[in-house]
Amino acid sequence: MLEKLIIKNIALIENVEINFTKGLNVLSGETGAGKSVIIEALNFVLGAKADKSLIRSGEVECFVSAEFFDEKGICKDALNDIDIEPDSTIIITRKFNLDGKSTVKINGVSVTVSMLKSISSLLVDVHGQSEHFMLLSVTNQLILLDKIAFNDIKDVKEKLSSLYYEYKQILKQIDDLGGDESQRLLRLDVLNYQIKEIVDADLKEDEEDLLLDLKSKLVNQEKISINLGMAKSALSDEGGVSDILANATKALQNISSFGDNYNAVYEQLSQISSSIDDVSSDIYNLLEDVQDFNFDPDYVENRLDIIKNLKKKYGNSISEIHLFLDKAIEEKEKLENFNETYQNLLSNKAKIEKVLYDNYLELSNIRRATANEFCKNVVAELQDVGMQNAKFEIKFNEHPNLDNCKFDSNNGFDVVEFLFSANKGEPLKPMSQIISGGEMSRFMLSIKAQASKFNNINTFIFDEIDAGISGVVAKTVSQKFARISLNTQVIAITHLPQISAMADNNLLIEKIEADENTKTFVKQLTSKEKIYEIVRLIGGDTSSESALNHANELIDFANQYKKNLTL
Repeated sequence: MLEKLIIKNIALIENVEINFTKGLNVLSGETGAGKSVIIEALNFVLGAKADKSLIRSGEVECFVSAEFFDEKGICKDALNDIDIEPDSTIIITRKFNLDGKSTVKINGVSVTVSMLKSISSLLVDVHGQSEHFMLLSVTNQLILLDKIAFNDIKDVKEKLSSLYYEYKQILKQIDDLGGDESQRLLRLDVLNYQIKEIVDADLKEDEEDLLLDLKSKLVNQEKISINLGMAKSALSDEGGVSDILANATKALQNISSFGDNYNAVYEQLSQISSSIDDVSSDIYNLLEDVQDFNFDPDYVENRLDIIKNLKKKYGNSISEIHLFLDKAIEEKEKLENFNETYQNLLSNKAKIEKVLYDNYLELSNIRRATANEFCKNVVAELQDVGMQNAKFEIKFNEHPNLDNCKFDSNNGFDVVEFLFSANKGEPLKPMSQIISGGEMSRFMLSIKAQASKFNNINTFIFDEIDAGISGVVAKTVSQKFARISLNTQVIAITHLPQISAMADNNLLIEKIEADENTKTFVKQLTSKEKIYEIVRLIGGDTSSESALNHANELIDFANQYKKNLTL
């Protein structure tokens, strides 16, 4: 449950600390005092989108801290998932500045807003006027029904998710085969052309490098020949390097036996002379190769052009071109064997559609059973809040048969619509067409009363759900709040004295103007102050004995009602 809320620099609030208790917490105050700001601040710290207009005028950042006590340990797994040590105390803090930077922490650990929502959604259910409109959408009506049926449908939904993924893969494989006959034939023509072009080129892995080397030699053949000839002459002709080295070697040989040092220089020069002879032989061979070099320059250029053209189409290297060829041959074989593959895929598609359909039916049957029970319970709740003749049903579309079922979702084939009638003699109609504001408030309260039985959320927050009601209905709504708050903490913003009287913890929101500044404060009321606030809510005067007696009567009735509830 929410134990403490600290708000700094949001709208008219400079610095406020609000302590909440178990049971029913009621916030009241004059119109414009800042009740909606409390909800804005709470939504902000729970992960709602932040806006610079939230920051108090003259300040550079706002801050909200919410402290929860997770007695049931409902957040344990979710905290582990985001690498935060589970604890029964969960403190969420969030800052937001004028630069648009948001900082979020859970128990001191920085987290993203999406991580925050994974935790806050387990802790608090905030209901405001906007949720009225959300529930008028048939899509949201199915979502609500699935929340109620969650424990019964989670297994079949997990199975459907897996089956539907497998089904989509089969559809993709069918599509990858090439579509209809004309598309396949067109694709085969393209593949045949590409395969023939690459095969006819008969490319070798190192061919491009060899051709570039040949091209360089052809272009520079004369220059290579002249310079090799000059080198050969310098080394091998009469009086050249070889002759000079031979004479020097012979001279050193004559004295090599007269000492180790003479022999050493003799052997060094002998090695050099031998190496020069080897180089001379290599140059001679290279010169013969060049003189015999008779490659066709046109052939070399044509081959290089072919390789260049193929690289533009099929890859950046000969290796990539060969890889493209392998894939093209594989695709061609698949298309040529289309009928066999296609029939196998169609068979698999039909089998999985049958399984999907059976699971769609199972999901629908669970939903329908849940809907029947849910509708009965909601009608009972509506009767408790003064709508004795209310009728509520959930209308389902007719089951499609297997042949005309559209397998386009992992959520089954159900389309639902909430039908409602508030008064005797009125036919059931879509809720969006007939329900009034006051009726919608009581309907949503009845929904929440039922929802509290199906989830582990510790805190329900109601933002003026009592709009459009008064008198006896207000009394029954306050009783509904009291019943819900036996097991779930309720925080309600209200303008009704009956609900304020039923509160276990009364909080007054005040707006005070001083020193040319306006600030909002939140005050926890004493028993006496609670009486005065109820007098204000009923429009009375605190100096009026009858008004005070009326307020006391409301409180006495509420206390007796709550006492009987706990018996």
